[in-house]
Amino acid sequence: MSEMMIVWLVLLILCIGIEVLTLGLTTIWFAGGALLAIFAALLQAPIFVQIILFFLVSLLMLFFTRPIAVKYFNRDRVKTNVESMVGRQAIVTSEIDNLQAAGQVTVNGQEWSARSIDDRIRIPVGTVVVVAAINGVKLIVRPDEQFSDKAPAGDPIPQPVSVAQMEEMEERSGEMEKE
Repeated sequence: MSEMMIVWLVLLILCIGIEVLTLGLTTIWFAGGALLAIFAALLQAPIFVQIILFFLVSLLMLFFTRPIAVKYFNRDRVKTNVESMVGRQAIVTSEIDNLQAAGQVTVNGQEWSARSIDDRIRIPVGTVVVVAAINGVKLIVRPDEQFSDKAPAGDPIPQPVSVAQMEEMEERSGEMEKE
């Protein structure tokens, strides 16, 4: 066995070992590159060809197959902690007013600072809301349409806002702050 083939074999075993320990889909792509470099070494290809094949195959596998593999392997992943908050219902415990930077909700018995998805709408105490997003340690909420007829008297219930509209509002808000 040539010296380079031993180097590639050690790299292959090392990459597979790290992948088995971490299961993070981080080194398996380089193991594929090392495997192809071993075949190139068996065919007695020059070292620079082996190195080019290693990097080329590793990067191609990384960029073209990793997104598919991550999607496939994370399909059954259970959301935990903060990720699981999006889509949940909450009760407003302190009026939500974005202009005053005030508002709190209770979700599963936990108090959270909250802001409305729409800066123009105040959400009164007792309103059932749905968590639309999370910004830092604040929940971004919108009134739950299922409970809009049971909402306490107060400001009108806003219509649902799309993600694109939310991003547009954030951009406008950022431009106003600059002025």
